[in-house]
Amino acid sequence: MSGKLRLAEGEMARTACARALLRVGVDEETGEVLSPAVLAQRVGWCADLVAGMAAALIGAHWNSVDVQVLASGVDAGGRRLPSNAWMALRRLGWTATTPQGVRVNDRIIRMALEQAGRALRSVKWRADLTAGVLATWPADPRKRTPAEWDQVRASIPGGECLPASIIKSRTRQAGTFAKVNGRLPVDVFELEGVPRIGRMLLLAACDRQQATIERSDTDPGRALLRLQLPTRPDPRGYRDWTWVACRITLPPTVPAAAVLHLPTLRVTDGTVRADLAYTHPVPKAARTGHTVAVGVDWGLNTLLSAGALRLGKDGRITALGAGGQFRAPGVLAKQHRLRRHSERLHAKADQYARLLGGRPDEHVSAKHEVLAGEIRHVSARRQNLNDALAWAAARWTVDQAIAARATVIYLEDLRSLEAKGMGHSLNTRLSQQVRGKISDRMRHLAAEHGIAVVTVPARNTSKHCPQCLTPLRHRKAPDKRTVAGWKWAICPDQSCRWQGDRDHGAWRRIAARGLTHQAKTVTDKTTGALVIRTVVDELEASAVVTPSTTGSRRDRSKTGPTRHRTSRPAPRRRGAPSPTRPHGQAGKRPEGHAPTDRRLPRAAHRHQGVNTISTPTTTGHRPRGAALGAGFHLHAHASPPRWETIPETPSDSGSLS
Repeated sequence: MSGKLRLAEGEMARTACARALLRVGVDEETGEVLSPAVLAQRVGWCADLVAGMAAALIGAHWNSVDVQVLASGVDAGGRRLPSNAWMALRRLGWTATTPQGVRVNDRIIRMALEQAGRALRSVKWRADLTAGVLATWPADPRKRTPAEWDQVRASIPGGECLPASIIKSRTRQAGTFAKVNGRLPVDVFELEGVPRIGRMLLLAACDRQQATIERSDTDPGRALLRLQLPTRPDPRGYRDWTWVACRITLPPTVPAAAVLHLPTLRVTDGTVRADLAYTHPVPKAARTGHTVAVGVDWGLNTLLSAGALRLGKDGRITALGAGGQFRAPGVLAKQHRLRRHSERLHAKADQYARLLGGRPDEHVSAKHEVLAGEIRHVSARRQNLNDALAWAAARWTVDQAIAARATVIYLEDLRSLEAKGMGHSLNTRLSQQVRGKISDRMRHLAAEHGIAVVTVPARNTSKHCPQCLTPLRHRKAPDKRTVAGWKWAICPDQSCRWQGDRDHGAWRRIAARGLTHQAKTVTDKTTGALVIRTVVDELEASAVVTPSTTGSRRDRSKTGPTRHRTSRPAPRRRGAPSPTRPHGQAGKRPEGHAPTDRRLPRAAHRHQGVNTISTPTTTGHRPRGAALGAGFHLHAHASPPRWETIPETPSDSGSLS
């Protein structure tokens, strides 16, 4: 940890993560400058040692009894286990063994214990979920009855608020196991198997004897990371470990006053990447007491629709503007093209795997390896595209809240959305949305400004009128009110008659529901996010948007003859001569004469003398729609001239400045 964080009144500490790149290092013992390839090799040697010890430890304790002991939170003596995973495993007597003949210090063993402890702790939730699904296995796994849904939710801890899609996915996974093995799995440990351990160095489990990080005193955008790395893949003694200093250029998202923590190092594509954690003060977000809120509705072609509402002292809710939409059709189209390309590659790879059938065939194996590499490349492209889209959408939403001076963003909760019954293409597009990433990025950016992000139930947000809660009639377009559709919403109530875009009505309903139910906001124990779980009918009845009155308008009654206005915003000719240029075949700008007392007539045809336009080119492009004297293009017009006295200049050429 670099420094100590100081908090002022109304602030809270927030820990975030930024990605950095370790380009070069310096061996402090020999003074040798390590290239990126050598640095990645030495970090990889250390990561292989840690991953090997962690994998052996997880394999030894990958069972329900040991995981339950770790999840209980107490040791054999009844003492509470520490929060750090490596300390908890040592309290239980679980330790990692180094390979024979290899000498590592205790901090390397700590990183292996920390990685194994995190994996064993994380499987507890999946174990309870799988046990609940297997204990209440339905008669038809493809479709549960309401009674069976109540049973499976009651058997899972916290199952009342669990999205149905999670339970269904676990049911399909167990059904696939039963189809292959002829029976259901005993528990999650048989269903999933021992997980694969990633090559990483969790330096957060170490102290100053293994790694340190300090921020530069002269340049806040740089930091120095020092750590011990092996000089060979199988270090035989402590002399095979040396200190390596690596300079890190911090991303601009890391504040200058942030406290740095030891990063997690990963070797990816021959480079060392660091997940740098930092803590900095941010305004404390309020759970209740909001008067201005931004509602956000999810869409398909229109990814996000958002707008602001205000809650008055009298309890009336009014809209602040018409709202906006975040559309990314080009990015979404590319995303779907990559998805289809990935599906075709996976189909070809599966066919090659069937052709191999366990038999050695160098020609088919080479093709299969090429396809595997292409699949990884396309997957990386899709991931990068989704990340960029998530950051852009989250930034846009938070900017809307900042501009409206809102203190909360109410987000539609679509975790339980199931893409089915709408066609193969539309179902796939709905299931490929990046709603989870956008929500996470939105919370990350909103926390920097003290804005709370709360999810609200999505029930009937697009069905009811935002001004009177009457069920809406959906039509194809505002000018096609007799054609059934879904985009345009019309309220059938004669006293209301609200109409508008379906998504604009939805964000009004979402924001109004959040403002009236803000006293029901709770913190989810699993994710730590703010949520409103249920809708109260009494509060929902007051979640209506009052139409804003614009007051008396200016009387626009006709009191005289209509004044004639020209359809052209600028004169057709230039009012001042252009500088002289050598004559040639290329076209020139219209020159014209100096202004006179008479009005110049409109040109009769396109190609006249120098009074209107220069000699046209005989080759090349000729704009067909541009009228004579209109300029270079049909839609390009000169600005009205302001005549001033042209001073005399000593040079031979004239000047218009």
